[in-house]
Amino acid sequence: MKEIPIWEKYTLTIDEAAVYFRVGEAKLRKIVSENQDADYVLWNGGRAQIKRKKFEDYIDRCTLI
Repeated sequence: MKEIPIWEKYTLTIDEAAVYFRVGEAKLRKIVSENQDADYVLWNGGRAQIKRKKFEDYIDRCTLI
């Protein structure tokens, strides 16, 4: 199976998002739990996936995480 580079993936796991955005896993889990219906969160069963581009837009609007 061919591995897709992280910067080309549509969604990221919490672990991948932590590496990509340089934000701690605990902080990302907190952001997701406080914003479960946000447009940058996609639920795969009980697992949250981060929509990379939409989360980039969210980060761009933030002044503090």
